[in-house]
Amino acid sequence: MVIVGGGLVGASLAIALDRLGRDVALIEATPPGQVPAVFDQRNLSLAAATVNALTALGVLQRLQAPTGPIRRIHVSRAGDFGRVLLRASDYGRSEFGQVVVARDFGVALEAALADCRHLTRYRPASFLGLAHDRDGLRQVRIDSGAGEIELTTPLLVGADGSHSAVRAALGIGAQRHDYGQRLLVARVRTARAPDGTAWERLGQAGPTALLPRGDRHHGLVHGVPEARADAMAALDEAAWLAHAQAAFGWRAGRFLASGPRSTYPIVKVLAERVIAPRALLLGNAAQTLHPLGAQGFNLGLRDALTLAELIAAAGDPGSDALLAEYLQRRAPDRQRTLRFSDGLARLTSNNAPLLRPLRSVGLLAAGNLPALQSMLVGGAMGFAGDVPALCRQVAA
Repeated sequence: MVIVGGGLVGASLAIALDRLGRDVALIEATPPGQVPAVFDQRNLSLAAATVNALTALGVLQRLQAPTGPIRRIHVSRAGDFGRVLLRASDYGRSEFGQVVVARDFGVALEAALADCRHLTRYRPASFLGLAHDRDGLRQVRIDSGAGEIELTTPLLVGADGSHSAVRAALGIGAQRHDYGQRLLVARVRTARAPDGTAWERLGQAGPTALLPRGDRHHGLVHGVPEARADAMAALDEAAWLAHAQAAFGWRAGRFLASGPRSTYPIVKVLAERVIAPRALLLGNAAQTLHPLGAQGFNLGLRDALTLAELIAAAGDPGSDALLAEYLQRRAPDRQRTLRFSDGLARLTSNNAPLLRPLRSVGLLAAGNLPALQSMLVGGAMGFAGDVPALCRQVAA
């Protein structure tokens, strides 16, 4: 099999397939000795199902820095009454998931990839396109750095990001929605050390999240309108901390210090279909979600592990029957997660006065109705519906 893209989802799939003894070619843009750019200082919120799976794959054990457990989730909106407070202990669990710094996670993935026995890595390499199929198999053209070569594969997996070249080569279109916002991400030190609470404060300008890292700092994620993003990024540390404090409030105490800020545009990209003959799209190539709710990587990993689970029992990993079963199994989770992510983003970013009582009622309902809370918790932990067996395996 050929996987194009060595980021979060592509690398995880390669590791899962290696455990099955499947021969895989991984096409990566990053040279040996370097970590892909996607593994930066962003904070990844790993759902409990994701923690289980990555532990079973031997990835999380290789982290060099401590993770931050998420024991509580607190959601509120400035100007609206009501709140949501979810405690893992109320559901017989120690945590909803863990916060991992993307760069640390990238290093752990690289260590796991280095131990794969059935994996051939082409790096730095780039996907050039498709050649005519041969004997019913895909012919993939790549630039290996030493010239163009062709790889023959029963299944081509495009895990090459929002601007997927594989998606384009397959003739699959994509719907795009620009939320008109950018995220500013930084590590901050607060007067109160993280206590396991993941805070989500929704404001008129956008969401502000404070995530409990494992290094006694918080991961700050702050959404601002596109028109103000450059000005926010240019603020000195004192002005930036004052702005972030005003947006978030004082629940974690005073903001004392901040690391460098990174900015990211917020654009939803949704592939019009995720399969083609002997080809499949995963991760951001299939769907790039609004980061509010932290569902993107968690959904992509469940997609990848479902594919690996089906391949484990199949003779032909790219057969029409296998791809059809993949679609059937993944459709409910994918649709539910897409609706949740997009609906939450649109509702919380709409400042229309008429929506204010609806938002408040929604927060009150979510904060007080056990059935609704259980639904939210099941989705947040990644256990809703048909999920891969590795996700349900209790982490050691």
